[in-house]
Order: sequence, then C-alpha cells, then structure tokens
Amino acid sequence: MLSLPQAVPFTIDVPDDLLADLDERLARTRFPRTTASGWRAGTDPDYLRELVTYWRSDFDWRARERELNAVPHYTATLDDRCVHFVHIRAATSSRTPSPLPLVLTHGWPSSFVEMLPLAARLANPTAYGGEEGDAFDVVVPSLPGFGFSDLPIHGLVTPPVVADLWARLMTDVLGYSSFGAYGGDIGSHVTGFLGARHAQRVIGIHTHHPNLHPVLDGAHPLSAAEQAYLKVRSNERDGSDDGYAAIQSTRPDTLAAALLDSPAGLAAWIVEKYRAWSDCDGDTESRFSKDLLLTIITLYWVTGTIGSSFRPYYDDSRTPPLRNVDVPAGVRLTMEDRDYPREYAERVYRDLRQWRGPTRGGHFLPLEEPDVLANDLRDFFRPLRGGA
Repeated sequence: MLSLPQAVPFTIDVPDDLLADLDERLARTRFPRTTASGWRAGTDPDYLRELVTYWRSDFDWRARERELNAVPHYTATLDDRCVHFVHIRAATSSRTPSPLPLVLTHGWPSSFVEMLPLAARLANPTAYGGEEGDAFDVVVPSLPGFGFSDLPIHGLVTPPVVADLWARLMTDVLGYSSFGAYGGDIGSHVTGFLGARHAQRVIGIHTHHPNLHPVLDGAHPLSAAEQAYLKVRSNERDGSDDGYAAIQSTRPDTLAAALLDSPAGLAAWIVEKYRAWSDCDGDTESRFSKDLLLTIITLYWVTGTIGSSFRPYYDDSRTPPLRNVDVPAGVRLTMEDRDYPREYAERVYRDLRQWRGPTRGGHFLPLEEPDVLANDLRDFFRPLRGGA
C-alpha cells in the first residue's frame, strides 16, 4: 500500500554568504540614465537608486525573515518535487463548528507573502472584528517555480496542472475532504480550474480578478454591457503594458539571465508592476512600504526563482479554455476590472452568488485591502460551510 505524502515543517533560513553576495552586488550597481521623466519609460531611475540605497543600508532581511517564520511553513513532496506552503490553523474554541479549509493562490510577481495579511484575518477573525464561527484553516502554497516550491522536472506549469496539484495537497497531504478556494492573477485561473475539475471537493471559489475568456459560440449574443466592455478593452490595449508578458512568454531565459545576475535589475522589473497595477495613483509607497517591496524582491533573489516564475507565461498557450464552473462563485471587482460586466463572468461562473464592487484596491488586493477581501470571503463562504 502506497503511503501518502507528508507535510514537513520548514523554516526560512537564508545562508549568510548569499546575503553577503547580494550586498556586494548592490554596492556595484550601475544605474541607468533617465531616458524620460519619472516612470514614463519604465522604472524611474531616481526611485530605483533610492530603493537600492535603502536595500543596502536600512533593510533588515533577518528581521523580515523572523516575521515570515512566525507563521507555520511546511513542504511536501508531490511527483518528486517540493511544494512549499503556509498552513495557519483557525483560532477557534471547542464550542465552534469545524473551521472551513481555504486555499489561497497568489500570482506574479507575487509570492506567499501577498496572502499573509489576508490569511491572518481569515484564520483569526475575532482579532479583526469578526465572528469566531467564520474562521478558516488557511493554506497558502507557493506556485511551482516560485519561492521555495520546485518546478516540475517534466510537464507544464499551467492553471489546470496547478489546480490538480493543489487538490492533492489539500486532500492527500492535509487530509481535508472538502475545501474552498480563492486566488488572484495566475491564482484566479488556478482557482477557476479547481472549481471546474474538482467540484466534488471544492465547495466554492472566489476571486478579485475574473479575467475570464468565455468561449463565445453565438448561441448567446453579447449584451450591450459586454459589447461596450470588449470594445473599450480592445481600444485600451495599446501595447504599452504588454511588453513584460511578451518577453516572459517568448524569451524567458534571456530575461532571466539578466535578472538573476542583477538585484537592481530584478527590483526594477518587479517594483514597476506594483506601481502600475495597484490602486496607488502613482505613489507606490502609499500602498507598499519599502520593507514590504524588498521582502518580496529579496525572496525572488535568494531563491533564484525569477526565471522559473516565468514558466506560467511560457506555458500559457498550452492552457485549455476554462469552460463551465458550476460550483458557487464570488467576485470582488477592483479598480483594475471596474468595467467588467457580471453577465460576462456568468458565461463561465454558472452559480455566481456574490458580485461586489468596484471599490478601492487593485491587482494586489490581499495586500492593498485585506479587510475588504476578508469580509467578502467570510460572507461568501458562510452559507457554504455546511456543504450547501
């Protein structure tokens, strides 16, 4: 009889020599000259210089490492590869019903760090003004090739593949017979495929980033709102924000060679997206402190995973269409998707029970507005806790 994979406790402990090498590289940074004012041509060189200076002189990785290790980390071996995840059990008493397991999936250029403020509110709702009966057992895996999770030796890193992996993690490793799922960006696609492929175990899915591409077969004509949305989306796609995806999906190894060798280049590549995609009105640090940004960037650096994090882009053309998702679904619209029509989402989400927004917050909503999102998830999953 085959034994099931086991969860093994894990501690983040970056070697001193790796941090010393990082400091030496930062000290030798060659900064670009400004080719346009501010952020018009990409990351502002003046801000990059400021960020790198802070990275060397004020950022304390060891302090951040201790904060990250304050939550329980684990690894499990699935298909001979390591999967890293955070597992925060609900803070409940014996008088409350069993907590609902919930898997949270991040995207790019994120990591498990993005989900930690949200996870804290979900696992211990009474500490944030909620009710004990709304507590979740929260699981936050690192996508394959991100952080401390290995890339697969063979095969693809596509949303349905990751969804199948998460289903095994939740059931075979952690022993949950049923669970809910939430995700944004790449994680929204993973979450959708969890609902579509594992409906017998997934009681409901939620996302703040629908980004669906329904198969339009002509049998159900587009509504006026859908036509307007698709027209605006087509007109707005001028290519000014598509360059990163084009190179990550077609020449990822070329880009990785540069970013794996230059921490300043890595920082420039990542921080520009936190500014462009968040609801910060051009002021990155109104949403994300330097310490938070550098925690995310340093994780990419010390794990050497920026190149492997491009695999979902490289493999994206091999992803099949997400057709019907019949399990209950919920959506929180942010300013990023404020014009997304509900009926467009309903072409895929056939049981759409929660539709909220648009409201403040953007692409990185678990970091930007964790209270808003935690409240949505509590409300959405509350009637589903009995398996309804």
